[in-house]
Amino acid sequence: MASRETQIVIKKITVVSGGAHGGAWKVAFADFMTAMMAFFLVMWLTAQSEETKKNVSDYFSTPSVIEYNFSNFGVELTLEKLFLDLVNEPLKFFQSILSPMDSTPNIFDFGSKKIVMAHLANELGDIANNVQVFGDTVEFEIPDHYLFLPGSTTPAGQSAEVMEKIKGIIMGLEDSVVEIKSQLNYHPSMDKSPSSLKTVATQRLDLVEADIEKRLENPSVDLEGSVHILKAKSPPPRAGPTGSFHFKVRQKEMGSDGKKTKKLDVLFGSPDLSGSVYESFVKQIVNQKKKE
Repeated sequence: MASRETQIVIKKITVVSGGAHGGAWKVAFADFMTAMMAFFLVMWLTAQSEETKKNVSDYFSTPSVIEYNFSNFGVELTLEKLFLDLVNEPLKFFQSILSPMDSTPNIFDFGSKKIVMAHLANELGDIANNVQVFGDTVEFEIPDHYLFLPGSTTPAGQSAEVMEKIKGIIMGLEDSVVEIKSQLNYHPSMDKSPSSLKTVATQRLDLVEADIEKRLENPSVDLEGSVHILKAKSPPPRAGPTGSFHFKVRQKEMGSDGKKTKKLDVLFGSPDLSGSVYESFVKQIVNQKKKE
């Protein structure tokens, strides 16, 4: 009887589960959702008023407060200001992260003396003298030859540019008083009398005040002007009598909302900031512009 061999067959069954079919569909779906969101935003904007459209445009076209501070004042000063806002006004701090920056900020909202000093250096460059920043007061002086020809009321060549820089500091103020002193130096050797110099200084003051007043953004800012004829120790140059414009910006005790106005504070560094600190800021700004 023939022997039969037993053949053993081993059958392996591989179970293949349904895969995720790759991740390409996620990218396509994300693009679809983005396009749909953009579509609905466009449809929403077309139905809005012109004022709403302008507000949305301004929001995306102007930098935020933080972006403005970082680009103008650097990391150290920006972090100092943000820390001050976080400690004193946390709601304002979080609002500032999203709020667009006004073209003319209120210098007293910066919170820090050092930031205000940096802002003055950035705006005025090396044309200002005797710059001082206190808790509620900012002072600086502009030689008159930047604004007028010597001994006259005729605007100088760079007067328009200088006035724009000055207005850039004053325009955004709130609940403040701006004192402007028009000063001219008198010496007995001059061919002009003190009374004639006073007339020139008064006319200059009227021109500067009128130029600034029409550009103020807030009605809570007051302008005060005065004329000073100072006795010079030495004869003036041949070009004519010299002088200056002294600007003093001080906060009012109470704001228009009935609350006390805030004072500038310093958490890091010396609280006494004078022209020497200002000069160092000027050098930094000048060097930075030269590199650019």
